[in-house]
This record gives sequence, C-alpha cells and structure tokens, in this order.
Amino acid sequence: MLTPEELATIEAFMAKTENIDEYKRALAVLTLEDGSPLNRTALSVKHVQRIRRSFRSIGTEAFKDKRHNNAPVLLSKSQRDEVAIMLTTTTPNDHGYSSSPFWSTRILATVLKRRYGVLYASRTSYYVLFRESKFSFHLPGKQYEKADPQAVAEWKDEQQERLKEAFSDPDTVILCEDEMVLTQATTTQKVWIPKGTTPAVIETNGTRMNRSIYGFLNLKTGKEHAFATERQTMHETAAILLAIRKIYPREKILLIWDGAGWHRGSVAQEAIREHHIEAVHFPPYSPQLNPQEHVWKQGRSAVTHNRFIPKIEPVTKELVDYLNTTTFPYSLLDFKEQVRV
Repeated sequence: MLTPEELATIEAFMAKTENIDEYKRALAVLTLEDGSPLNRTALSVKHVQRIRRSFRSIGTEAFKDKRHNNAPVLLSKSQRDEVAIMLTTTTPNDHGYSSSPFWSTRILATVLKRRYGVLYASRTSYYVLFRESKFSFHLPGKQYEKADPQAVAEWKDEQQERLKEAFSDPDTVILCEDEMVLTQATTTQKVWIPKGTTPAVIETNGTRMNRSIYGFLNLKTGKEHAFATERQTMHETAAILLAIRKIYPREKILLIWDGAGWHRGSVAQEAIREHHIEAVHFPPYSPQLNPQEHVWKQGRSAVTHNRFIPKIEPVTKELVDYLNTTTFPYSLLDFKEQVRV
C-alpha cells in the first residue's frame, strides 16, 4: 500500500497539473489503491500497476508523458533557453572544435555533457533542442580547395546583364553543359524498409567498363539533351555541338560550360565558330553553379543507384532515355521564373 505521504504527494500533483492525461494517470493510481473500478480512467489494471511501481521509484515524473518530456526532465526551461542562445550566438569553434564550424548532433551532445552533465539516450531529444532554436537540417555543400569565392562573385555580376538579355530574347537558347562518366560500379543511396526486416544487399562486380554522357540543359524549357560517347575529347565535343546545332538550327545559342580541355581544344573551338555558338565558361572549380549537376544527381537516383549493372550499354541507353524524356526545372543564378515546366 502507498504511504499517507505518497498519497498526499499524488493529490497535490493532481491539484497542480493542467495536463489531463497526467491527471488521469495519477487518478488511476489512487483508484487502484482504494480498490475501486478503473472504468473512469480507461486504463488497464496492468498499466496502472506499472505507473504505480514507477511512482514508487521516481515520484510524480511517472505520471508525465514520456513521448514528449525527455528534454524537460534532463534540462530545465532556463537551461534550454541557455542552449538556444548558445546555438544561435556561437559555433563549435567557440567550444574547442577548431575544425568544425557547423553544429551537429554529436557536437551538441558533447557540449551539453560537458556543460550540464546531460547525455540523452536518443538523438530525437537533440533534434528537439535544434528545432526550439529554429534550426533546420541541411547537408553542407562542397567546394573545391582551389575555388575562388571572389572570382565566383565577380563572374555572377558580369553575367547578370548578358543572361537577362538572353532570357528576354525569344530567339536565344541558353544551354548549361557538363559531362559525367557512368561505370558498372554499384552505387547506393538510403532507402526505407519495414522495421525488423533485413537490409537489402545489392550485387556488385569488379568490371570497370564505362561510358561518358554529355548533357545540355535548356534553361528556358527544362529540356535535356543527353548524348552517350566512348570518351570525352575535343573531337567528340565537336560532333555533339553539331548535333546541338541541328536541334536548334536557327536560334542563337548561348552555351555555358566549364573550362575542360576538350572544350578548349582547337577542334572544339573550331566547331563553336562554325556553328555560331556563343560560349561562356564557368569560373574554375565551381561545379555548384552549374544546374546540369542537379540533372546528373536526379538521373542517377532514378536509374542507376541501388542497382547491379552487369552490362554498361543497356543502362547507358536507359539513363540517356530518361534524361531526354524528363523535364528538369533547375535554374541558373536568380532566373528561376524563366524555367517553364
């Protein structure tokens, strides 16, 4: 039986709490204690017995909803406020992580353990703290070591007027180009599977056949023009530029691509002049500027990820067909409104 002190503690808790579910749990324990039916509480005898045992162990915390109060139990309201200020006004650099400018779950857990002696059992509790601080989860982008942010900013400023003019001219086609290499190596991405089931295993092999794919994204329409080749050379590039001109026989073509050697080679440059193509180069080491990179990512996700590739040719054709029949609403700089899907 509960002691008079324990009964008084439960009654005091019931008088103070504003949470109806907490009140019902406390009432159920009192009801069980005096032998009355539990009909009013809608809780089973076994459930109430568990709550009662928990109350004898941890007090009135036993009546609270464990799905929502993990953070409040370990950190007080004032401490959570301190965490919010810490997250928004400091970086891990300020807490001894000289090589980590961005907050992560692991770093926050270590800092809270050091500062408050708190270590949550689940990552979800740390997610709650981030959300309370108005943080959202993002995967950081990548930047080449040799990338020059100043050169990128200057390039954007220089191209704004030319792009604005090209977008407003109905006779001008704007194409962003890039190449990718498709291999037989199995590539994977995360998938959702039912709990309790064994994760899928995808066969792979050591064969390293590959094919190159040239991709041209029409920024005004989202239309993709993809071409499979054996390799990336200035001769292949010249042949594909001819194919592009045949697709757009009368339009002005503004081609934006990187400074790869097979783009700058003499044969490719001759093709640019012959087909009256205006070519603009992205700044060095800046693939993040090229929307064609997003096309590759979407194509791989749709066709090649989580798949065994025994032969390169059929999958190459499947990928090229997918690219050429899918609309990609990606934009360059701030010209999102120009893409018509």
